[in-house]
Amino acid sequence: MFQIYFAGLDLGSTMTKVVILDAKERMCAHVIGPTGAEHRRLANKVMEEALKQANLAFNEISYVLATGYGRINVPFADSQKTELTCHARGIASFFPDASAAIDIGGQDAKGLKIKNGKLVDFVMNDRCAAGTGRFLEILAKTLDLKVEELGAISKGAVNKIPVSSTCTVFAEHEVMSYLSRGAALADIVAGLHDAIASRVVKMIKRLEIKSAVVFTGGVAKNAGVVDSLKESLGVPVLVPEDPLLTGAIGAALLGKEIIVGAMDNENQVQRKERRLERATLFSE
Repeated sequence: MFQIYFAGLDLGSTMTKVVILDAKERMCAHVIGPTGAEHRRLANKVMEEALKQANLAFNEISYVLATGYGRINVPFADSQKTELTCHARGIASFFPDASAAIDIGGQDAKGLKIKNGKLVDFVMNDRCAAGTGRFLEILAKTLDLKVEELGAISKGAVNKIPVSSTCTVFAEHEVMSYLSRGAALADIVAGLHDAIASRVVKMIKRLEIKSAVVFTGGVAKNAGVVDSLKESLGVPVLVPEDPLLTGAIGAALLGKEIIVGAMDNENQVQRKERRLERATLFSE
């Protein structure tokens, strides 16, 4: 029986994600790879890996939709949409009643207001590392820890130590000062989690969030930040099974909607030539 497949590509600042869905919106494959300075040209390699995982040829994919920072120059994508639009659609697929979301990635943090699976308002911090995954990366290195270790370590905190500096560089000096005074590692880490949560909550204040919030992005894998957000927001914080894939899933679903809409209206989907090859240029 003939099957239809859709691919969503989310080329983020630090990680590239590809998801392949079938017509029933079941996930056939998903791959996450580093973006990096050179890897951002090699999204085709991540796509090839996903095709291999799904045991599909590229020409079996009915539609490829790209999103994220590097979406503009993906030579094998049929179209592009903003990461905000794709995140809203992906979030709604997991939590249909979601009205708000927070996405914290490697280089930015976003607050989204959602209605019926569509973005209605947003706020974003993409100018400063404070309140992003980069903030945690830098300070984990200062503490001689891996980012993946922070969540578990913070669970052992007894007296959280507040990190008041709004600048990542000054926060690093502040942490070094606490270490020199013999402060408990768990207390410092818990303080860092509270700091990132506080900055994000201030950023999304104008969205007037009053109900459960969906938390996505790489930082959503950190249980300590999840707990800090719950405490700061005073509402439940919901995390998808894999919070890194939300944008790619949303992109694949939007691609499906384009194909289904064209079929319903007996229209031909307009596509440019697709080339499963590396990008020769990259545009932010």
